Amino acid sequence: MEYFDRERLASKPAEELITLGIESSCDETAAAVLRGGRGLLADVISTQVPIHRKFGGVVPEIASRNHILNVLPVVDEAIKQAGLKLADIDQIAVTCGPGLVGALLVGVAAAKSLAWSLEVPLIGVNHLEGHIFANFLSSPDLTPPFVALVASGGHTALVNVLDYDRFRLLGQTRDDAAGEAFDKVARVMGLPYPGGPEIDRLSKEGNPQAIDFPKALARDGYEFSFSGLKSAVLNYLNSQKLKNIPVHKADVAASFQQAVIAILVEKSLAALRETGLDTLALAGGVAANSALEAELRRATGEAGYKFYFPNRRLCTDNAAMIACRGYYQSLTDNYEHNDLTLNAVPGLSLSDR
Repeated sequence: MEYFDRERLASKPAEELITLGIESSCDETAAAVLRGGRGLLADVISTQVPIHRKFGGVVPEIASRNHILNVLPVVDEAIKQAGLKLADIDQIAVTCGPGLVGALLVGVAAAKSLAWSLEVPLIGVNHLEGHIFANFLSSPDLTPPFVALVASGGHTALVNVLDYDRFRLLGQTRDDAAGEAFDKVARVMGLPYPGGPEIDRLSKEGNPQAIDFPKALARDGYEFSFSGLKSAVLNYLNSQKLKNIPVHKADVAASFQQAVIAILVEKSLAALRETGLDTLALAGGVAANSALEAELRRATGEAGYKFYFPNRRLCTDNAAMIACRGYYQSLTDNYEHNDLTLNAVPGLSLSDR
């Protein structure tokens, strides 16, 4: 037995559908309201960064407990900012993975409860696909096909976005993601959490050519590896300490960051050449790195490619991108909405669709 009115959904023009998005995969509790595919009416984020900073990283149990406290107030605020009522919501999109299992379960449970009580469809969204779709909200002129570089705390991948619901995974990381490497290097350097923005800030004061760190898998297709680079930084710091040689942290940060960016740029351009596409879209939390954005913009411009980049608020975890991804999922021919058995999938990955 269906829990929502399918006829009501079918009778409303697609461009008028109101989608509520919910995101709780890590340490941001977020809700957003979207009209159609790109009309963002509200985008609310409750961050836990100050809570987890004292621990040097996200503590899953603490994150889950705070999601429980925040999820319904964040949804209420998003509905209020959109100038709507809960009864106006036509469908609910929620992150079901990947992420911290306890954190994901909070968002999924809230979304299922709301979908059942409002009698509207439920759409489970892959968080990584959501990052790609953040570009549609920032750039109304962007349409598939294009190559997407997804660089986040838990994943790094190149994806051929053939259409709104057709993807081909070109390659991904074999070990650490780019964002994970940023955070781990920042931690061993004694920088505060979150480490990525701190590395970006400190790099502006350093020389990116000061230290020759390795660039793993430079010629190995579209796969990435950052664990060796992370270890090289750690070994360098330990070596300098043993030799009693002062470490210039800005040079370390700049050289490490340059090594990451060089690989991301090189493989992105190679993917554009192989696919014959002329457009690159950057996505994920590492997309907020100013040096990566600048280098991709320069490199694509020199090669004659188009480059798209979401505004920084939409780079990090948010519910607007989840609502956008859910909306386009719902438009797929013969799409079957999730039933109320939808569960969290913490290990969900990017794959061909």
